[in-house]
Amino acid sequence: MLKIIQLLVLSDNYIYLIHDDASGETAVVDPAVAEPILGYLAEQGWQLKYILNTHHHLDHVEGNSVIKQKTACKVVAGQTDSQRIPDFDIGVTDGDEFFLGQYKIRVLATPGHTLGHVVYFFEQDELLFCGDTLFVMGCGRLFEGSPEQMLASLTTLKALPSTTKVYCAHEYTQANGRFAISVEPDNLALREKLQRVAVLRSNNEPTVPSTIQEEIATNPFLRTDSFSIQKSLGLVGANAVSVFTELRKRKDVF
Repeated sequence: MLKIIQLLVLSDNYIYLIHDDASGETAVVDPAVAEPILGYLAEQGWQLKYILNTHHHLDHVEGNSVIKQKTACKVVAGQTDSQRIPDFDIGVTDGDEFFLGQYKIRVLATPGHTLGHVVYFFEQDELLFCGDTLFVMGCGRLFEGSPEQMLASLTTLKALPSTTKVYCAHEYTQANGRFAISVEPDNLALREKLQRVAVLRSNNEPTVPSTIQEEIATNPFLRTDSFSIQKSLGLVGANAVSVFTELRKRKDVF
């Protein structure tokens, strides 16, 4: 069983340390800053093997250079982002597999938020580190990709095992939930989720991870076939891309 350490930085960014006790190998996902990572590694006596970057935005890669300098780890990221990722070492593409200790990591390309965005899926433990593609009850803005690309990426993630834990890169859940309930007010699972989220946040606790099953039940961007959502948007019977496009457009100005 992998150890997952979740660190909150920059007010709403999550960095994840992933450690395999058996091999002693450790990876860090999207280090926005270096100091808390280096401090935790030193405290635990862990050796860092990989930085796993999902995409090139500064709040996901700014710690790369210092961490690599201090630990001699390798930086892994999407091959097409080789010129945009600091201290890039290993390029990966859709379907690639590599290991942290005995744990297989499968790479999935998820263009949309950015064109080079990738996610990392640990198959044995069903853990998904999805950066800014999928959020709890939301998805990333389309800075570079098209609605068709993002919908295809989300459909890929939706097909993962339902018990997969979803480790996204930001604590955006309450804002996402307010939008979700505005377009699907009769979703009972969503209302119950919002109540649980309110309790967690009132205690300053994270709402991440979620699961694929929970996202399918509550995330409007995975629910383009919902009659209730289509009705709210005035798009009853429309195709999935049209519904997704309107959802994203409305969320951008919500």
